[in-house]
Amino acid sequence: MIKNIIFDFDGVIIDSMPIRDMGFREIFKKYKKHSIDKFLIYHNENGGLSRFVKIRYFFENIIEKSISEEEVLLLSKHFSEIMKKKLINKNYLINDSLVFIKENYKKYNFHIASGSENIELNYLCKKLDIEKYFLTISGSPTHKNQIVETILSNNSYQKDETILIGDSINDFQAAKKNKISFYGYNNIELKDKDKYINSFSKDIFCEI
Repeated sequence: MIKNIIFDFDGVIIDSMPIRDMGFREIFKKYKKHSIDKFLIYHNENGGLSRFVKIRYFFENIIEKSISEEEVLLLSKHFSEIMKKKLINKNYLINDSLVFIKENYKKYNFHIASGSENIELNYLCKKLDIEKYFLTISGSPTHKNQIVETILSNNSYQKDETILIGDSINDFQAAKKNKISFYGYNNIELKDKDKYINSFSKDIFCEI
């Protein structure tokens, strides 16, 4: 019986990818377009990874330049400022999952485990008026694998009663690493990984 649900944020609760794409284009705008385009492919294929990892990847793997930790943090701060301005619009919330969350947050223990930066993530959830539905809201730079592990241990959750819902391969890997069930959502490439949610309904976890 499912009692505890860990949600990814981007792509599951909020349709943020176009805004994230725009944010990365902005912070990398002084570099060549083909390098940014190549990076955005990586970014979209690795939705669950933090911006800290992605920024370092852009420099070290795409344009092949070194970057200091201080520079990573400065670019991350710039990116976060853009996100805080753009993503407080409730129109970006995914109604399908949002309705399920609002109707069932007293029935299940809900948590958010995200690759988004932690302070920004909590700011957005507060501004979007959804923080009240979740027992914890956790983001990067802590790796998602560790966030999920902490949720399980801090709450003494049984693994067979806990699931992770995500839209990326990184979410799937975090679930498998922690030996909990994974439910893919909003990404048909995940249909063969474990279980998959085409659309939420009141009895979704009884039906799957």
